[in-house]
Amino acid sequence: MKATIARKALAFFMLVAFSSFFKIHVYGDYPRVGLLHNSHLHLQMNQMNQMNQMREIKANSILRRGLASVPSILISPSPNFISPATSKPRVYRATAYGADPTGKTDSTDALLNAISDAFKTSNNGDLMQGIINLGGAQIDLEGGYYMISRPLQLPATGGGNLVIHGGSLKASDKFPGNRYLIELSGSSGGEYSYEYITLKNLQLDSSYRGGGISVINSLRTSIDNCYIVHFTTNGILVQGGHETYIRNSFLGQHITAGGDHDEKNFSGTGISLIGNDNAVTDVVIFSAAIGIMVAGEANTITGVHCYNKATVWGGIGIYLRVPGYTQTRIVNCYLDYNGIVAEDPVQLLISNSFFLGDGFILLKSINGVLRGVNIVDNMFSGSGKGVNIVQLDQSKGNFKTIDGVVIDRNNVNKMTLRSTVARGLKEGNGSSWVIDFNNVLLFPNLINHVHYTFSTMNSGSFPNHVLRNVAENRVVVESDKPVPATVYVTVNQSPMSNG
Repeated sequence: MKATIARKALAFFMLVAFSSFFKIHVYGDYPRVGLLHNSHLHLQMNQMNQMNQMREIKANSILRRGLASVPSILISPSPNFISPATSKPRVYRATAYGADPTGKTDSTDALLNAISDAFKTSNNGDLMQGIINLGGAQIDLEGGYYMISRPLQLPATGGGNLVIHGGSLKASDKFPGNRYLIELSGSSGGEYSYEYITLKNLQLDSSYRGGGISVINSLRTSIDNCYIVHFTTNGILVQGGHETYIRNSFLGQHITAGGDHDEKNFSGTGISLIGNDNAVTDVVIFSAAIGIMVAGEANTITGVHCYNKATVWGGIGIYLRVPGYTQTRIVNCYLDYNGIVAEDPVQLLISNSFFLGDGFILLKSINGVLRGVNIVDNMFSGSGKGVNIVQLDQSKGNFKTIDGVVIDRNNVNKMTLRSTVARGLKEGNGSSWVIDFNNVLLFPNLINHVHYTFSTMNSGSFPNHVLRNVAENRVVVESDKPVPATVYVTVNQSPMSNG
């Protein structure tokens, strides 16, 4: 009995407590008027409210448990964290500095200020010693057309990891005639002033005043997708330094597509490489006296189309002015009505290239050295005037050292084949067979190796035969008695290896 009374009392107090909680909750969230007019509706709403609260409590509990399981190192704030709202991007926009994208007013100072700000950073390391890493900063020309009266010269203190891109620069009539629109010519005191500078997606108009881009004592520079015109000196000058890569670009002193009535007056040089280990790839040079001039070692030229000025007007497609130290590879190029000149070439490869319009290769003697030259697998097409595909200029003295020169496997259309390897045959009934190779061999009076086969159909005769003479590029084979025979001969102007 007492237990029953106790249970009833407990149930009563729980009911009272629950009712008090319910009323307090309702009065806290809803107007008192609503409760008095429709208590049943408010009861349902209160129950729904309680269910939503329970869901929120459960979700918060799960979230707390999840966060508790994450290592503290992942959720603790970094002492070096910078809020995105306060961080400064490393993109320097030309118009933000007051540059005029219409080209109507001078933007030199504005662009130089943008460049100066890009170089104001602490050294991030990872570049050559003494070169400040700019962290990939960008000078964004925003597709504008800017007139400048002075070169955009990068700070003399040097730096690296910088991009200038996306617009056009034009020299004003006050621009100095011996300078370049963009100049990398610092004096940081080290071997190199700049490293990993990229110039891309630019149109540069020198207005017949100076040149386009100058890269001096720089390391790993990229010039990509640039259109450079109206230069009087060089479209691009590379001097000293290492590994400047010029790609996918177009250069011309005059804007033309060939057949220009003023072609004989073209001047200037498209690209000058006065340094080592550079590469020019997939580039078109459509007007200049010289397409590419090389005065450094170990350079590579690939996929270049030169129709800058025809040979008949004194033009040169590619000029190698490195006597004795060439070490240059020219592969898969197109010499269009001009050719290649190489001074005393040593270790030179010209391969898989096309020469159109009587374009040829000229080997020019300076000190008489010609060593390790391979001119192979090229195509030559001419006008039927008998122009030799490879020629010698010995006006300053004959070539005295000729070693390891291979000119072979070139195909010719309406031009005259010249080679260091030749093959021929002679048929006759007698004791002497003479084969003249002067119409094929490049060098006069030079045969270093002969291979011949003596074949006779006279089954009853076994004549003795011998190579008698190779003077004046004529091979003489003699037998000890007259027989009907055919002599097959292969000659080579390069000495055979002893190894």
